[in-house]
Amino acid sequence: MRNVHVVGVGYTRIGEHWDESLTELMAEASLAAIEDAGVERVDGVYVASTFCEVTNNQAGISALIAEALGLRSVYGVRVEGGESSGMMALMEAYAAVASGLVDFALVVGGEKLSDLLPDEFNSVHSMTLPYDSMGFAGVTPASIAALLYRAYLERYEIPQEFIAQFPVLMHNNAEGISHAQFPFKVKLEDVLGSPEVAPPLRRLECFAPCDGAAAVIFASEDSQTKRSSGQTVRIGGISMKTDYVSPFDREDPLFMTSVALSVDEALLRSGISRGELDVLEVHDSYSIVAPLILESGGFSSRGESCPDLKMSKYALEGELPINTFGGLKARGHPLGATALYQVAEVYLQLTGRAGKRQIDGARAGAAISVSGFGTIAGTAVMLSGEGE
Repeated sequence: MRNVHVVGVGYTRIGEHWDESLTELMAEASLAAIEDAGVERVDGVYVASTFCEVTNNQAGISALIAEALGLRSVYGVRVEGGESSGMMALMEAYAAVASGLVDFALVVGGEKLSDLLPDEFNSVHSMTLPYDSMGFAGVTPASIAALLYRAYLERYEIPQEFIAQFPVLMHNNAEGISHAQFPFKVKLEDVLGSPEVAPPLRRLECFAPCDGAAAVIFASEDSQTKRSSGQTVRIGGISMKTDYVSPFDREDPLFMTSVALSVDEALLRSGISRGELDVLEVHDSYSIVAPLILESGGFSSRGESCPDLKMSKYALEGELPINTFGGLKARGHPLGATALYQVAEVYLQLTGRAGKRQIDGARAGAAISVSGFGTIAGTAVMLSGEGE
């Protein structure tokens, strides 16, 4: 097995891109990553898009991306794994580079969701839930999030403001970030005063439909001489696990076994502990999802992630900063691209390129991507040269 490095990243601003197609967005991010990596050509193209057949009437998109980039005779594949499609594509590319199948792999994810009307978006997003037991009855992810939210409040006997702190932190971190969908601060009273989506879940506790694309270049360690520029970060470990699709079929609906197992395995493969991580990217499609992931991943004890947040453990200046560019809530959540944004942002931290969001001395970081409410979970642990 060869060591695998991230050698370049690229991404678009997340928002509403009315004048660009999905293919154009992904090509833009890909070209930026290729330039950042200092490579002339990639051997494999791994594409992540959750809903491109539905939203863009497009199948076989990996060939379109390769063509748009001027690539011929390369391996191309499209990977789909719900909201964690990007992490799944990263894992496939990692395996290809580690095994020697390819030397340079382009992993690119993208989504165009802002073209959808609200009802259309709810219908499309609900495809991440089991259709036979939920989708056909009109159950939406927001309604599942609300049920978990209520269960969490009741079990741990905490006020709603404890969970509503998470989107406040995300918007604080996203303030002024050029690629963020919502680069501005919000106050706790703004969150709690926003309209209810599904009680107790409120609008400012939910991600919004958006367009965006992000790309990452993987390279084998022995191919570094073929590059003209760029910094590298080693993938210490990567893992993906599944769980029951409905959280209510699990022994504990508030615990994501897939997250626990993927975090444990990725850390084991990387040879580091949770305490050695300097930065963490977590999936926070809804405010309740962030505490569930932090607790399932072993970063907080059960029921303690919200008090930990209040004590600034997860703030930029805290013990383990999370979502330093705003996370899904404020940076944005273009589903197939989200894990790639997460990995790109950890890469920026570990290479000292995070600007005003830079964590001093960051040498190890991790990204946790989830589909639904733990249906699929993936973790990628990344180490800088000093952290290996």
